[in-house]
Amino acid sequence: MLHDRLLVELDREAGERRSSGGIVIPATAAMGAKRLAWSRVVGVGPQVRSVEVEDRVLFDPDERAEVEVHGDTYVVLRERDVHAVAAGRLGDSATGLYL
Repeated sequence: MLHDRLLVELDREAGERRSSGGIVIPATAAMGAKRLAWSRVVGVGPQVRSVEVEDRVLFDPDERAEVEVHGDTYVVLRERDVHAVAAGRLGDSATGLYL
């Protein structure tokens, strides 16, 4: 990866969701509000400061560029497009999140 770019792998279970009442919401259902997505980081560029490989990041799926590598689909993001980082190394925070 170059500069401030991240290579992330989309969560497999990001398709269907369940409501709090147990109703299954298909991935094709239109949502009224914008929904952010979590992904696992598999590569970082040399100028990335706050994210490491294996962290989970929260980003807007509408602002992404997909790439296929060896038959697997990944997403390329800029570090500034990340809304939050979840990592075990952030254990001193109450939520484990770096916002």
